[in-house]
Amino acid sequence: MEGMAERLPSIFFGHGNPMNALQRNRYTEAWSAAGREIPKPRAVLCISAHWYISGSGLTVNTAPETIHDFGGFPPALHRVQYPAPGDPALARRVQQILSPLPVDLSLNWGLDHGAWSVLKHIYPEADVPVVQLGIDRRQAPAFHYEVGQRLAPLREEGVLIMGSGNLVHNLRAMRWGAEPAPAYDWADRFESLASNLMLGGQHAELVNYDKLGADATLSIPTPEHYLPLLYVLGTALPQDPITFPVTGVDLGSISMLAARIG
Repeated sequence: MEGMAERLPSIFFGHGNPMNALQRNRYTEAWSAAGREIPKPRAVLCISAHWYISGSGLTVNTAPETIHDFGGFPPALHRVQYPAPGDPALARRVQQILSPLPVDLSLNWGLDHGAWSVLKHIYPEADVPVVQLGIDRRQAPAFHYEVGQRLAPLREEGVLIMGSGNLVHNLRAMRWGAEPAPAYDWADRFESLASNLMLGGQHAELVNYDKLGADATLSIPTPEHYLPLLYVLGTALPQDPITFPVTGVDLGSISMLAARIG
């Protein structure tokens, strides 16, 4: 019976540098481990920082394109294809759940690197259908958390809800170089603060991140990489455990934190 399906977790991934798609490192090893540990879903609903639009949208393609939405990276990265199928029925189910919120069904987007750079490690065979949900840039943080709450029933329907962004994402402050760059103190402090708030179930504080002080301001200069976390937190049910498969800051100012609900 469908109602007897195992409740799936939901998970936020710090996707970081697009080159992670091609690399094996401690981040991508943890992503691969998640794919082995989580019961295989019938589909993935992905909220990526890189589909940040004026409005709400869902991909309804049966064969979503692999979008290379970046520049300045080696040709090998631009050649990556992630040919996962879409799931138009899931897109329509999400549209139904979110009604009366108007959500466009889009053929004009596919899978951006926030989705495929991580999914390439979780489901390397690209055999799990993927639908992306766009982030409405016009809305306040509380809106995105509330959408996550409305999506929570999908966890009972075989759908893995996945957010992809970065808790700390300050590109201007990045430290490029051959050696692992030390994290800025403010980036470390904000990752620690946010983790403790998650462990304490203090979601309201995370929704109102603009009140968390200077470390938050430096960590979240623009909201698009932070908001996918709020969708995932919104899917949490009472007594759901929260774990952090990945912690730590890359390139000085990019938190690679992964947060798993359930």
